[in-house]
This record gives sequence, structure tokens and C-alpha cells, in this order.
Amino acid sequence: MQQKPFFRQTNRQKEGIFFESKINPWDRQMTQEEKDKLYSDAERLLSVYNEFSPVKDGNNFDKEATKNCILKMNQAAIENQDECKAFSAWMEESAFFTSPASTRFHGNFEGGLALHSLTVTRQALLVTKPFMENYFLSPAAKKFTEKYTVSASDIYISAIAHDFCKADVYKTEWHNTKDIFGNWKKTPVYKTKTDTRTLGHGNESVLRVLEIMPSLIKKRPVLEAISRHMGFSDLSETESYNYTNFLDNPLVMLIQFADQSAAQWYDC
Repeated sequence: MQQKPFFRQTNRQKEGIFFESKINPWDRQMTQEEKDKLYSDAERLLSVYNEFSPVKDGNNFDKEATKNCILKMNQAAIENQDECKAFSAWMEESAFFTSPASTRFHGNFEGGLALHSLTVTRQALLVTKPFMENYFLSPAAKKFTEKYTVSASDIYISAIAHDFCKADVYKTEWHNTKDIFGNWKKTPVYKTKTDTRTLGHGNESVLRVLEIMPSLIKKRPVLEAISRHMGFSDLSETESYNYTNFLDNPLVMLIQFADQSAAQWYDC
């Protein structure tokens, strides 16, 4: 049975003040009601993660629990049911649940991409309240929140989809290696497919998520968070000139932190 999303419209949203309305969501500031809803919805998404507890004893993880956790979180976070189904279907039909997260570094094992994406999501949701409370106190916040209402759904999609570009781009090669006893064995090694075409790490993920969820074209802050999640390391010289402007978007900073902490602290 499909779980109903808990991201219900607030009274202000029902009055036509949100991205689904005819009113531009970039022309108003977040209310305390919307901030409280952001925090409570983030906690509810975390409760779904905790229900499955896909990671056991450090780096040991349950592939099936990881997959089921993500699919249930999709249902909880994505209100448009057609797009939710398309989002989950793409994950299952692509290599999202079986691909590694990298060839040599974090998550370089089967299922690593899904685990890394889920861990990034968890990291982002865990710090949502203190991070955003701190942000709302800053001078930059007024400029941004006068234009956009951040939701837990935005954080979830930015985090879980930030590496969509990695699905289907790796292949497995078998190399001869020796075990600790000096015996030869076949060891799987991941390589990037030579015919891969990409618009850049972050931008390729943006393209993929837009193909799945066209409504995100109205949510530029989400697309910026996905596009710029690697900071300077994925930018051309021209793109780097105005990079600091993107840091006014709290989603960019939040997903960068979540991505780095997942890779460096949890090695996935």
C-alpha cells in the first residue's frame, strides 16, 4: 500500500501562495509556520530512514533495506503521485540501486550509489533544523527567503538525486590479483564506460532529474543544489566566476556538507 505524503499544504499554500499556484513563489518570505513545517517534515523523513535502518555496524549495509527505504521516502516526500512513480521507476529501471558511487573511492562497491545517496540524504535531514535556523539569522537569508520557500521535499530531492549522473556509467572489469596466501583470484574493478557522454557531473544529474520530474523547472534552488554540490571541483573557469553567488542558496551549502560528510566520515 502506497504511503500518503505528509507534506500537506499549509493554509497559506491553500490560499495560492506556493509553487503550484499562479503566484510566483519568489516574491515572499517564509513564515514561522512554514519554517516549523520544514523542521517537522524533515524529522518525519528521518523516521522513515530509522524504520529501515539500512546501515548496520559501521559500513555493513543491507541492500534490500536501502532500496526499500529510498522507495518509501520517495512516496513520503514527493507529493505529485505521477512524478513520484516516475522517480521510483527510473531508479529501478536504471542501475541506480546496483551502481557503485565511484570507481576507487567512497562507495566503490555494488549498491554504493544508492547507499551514498541515502547517506547524503540522512546527513542533510539530520542537520536541517540547526543549519536553517542559523541561516535564517544571517543577512543573506532575507534576500533568499523573500523569494523562495524551502521545504523538506526540496532537501530530499536535492540530496537523493545529486548523483543521478552516476547510474549506468560504470562497467565491471575482472583483474587478476593475489589473496593474503599468494593465491591468484579474480577481483572486480569498476571503470567508467568509454562511451559516456556527460554535461558535467552536477549538470548531468540536473538533466536527468528534470527528465523525470519536469515540475522541478520551477524550483531553481533545488537544481542549483544538485548542479553545484561538488563546489569548485566540477566547474569550468567561466562558471567559477560567479560561484559565490550560489552560496546564498542554503540548499547548495547544505548538500555540499551532506555529500562531503557522507564520503569522508562514513566512507560511502
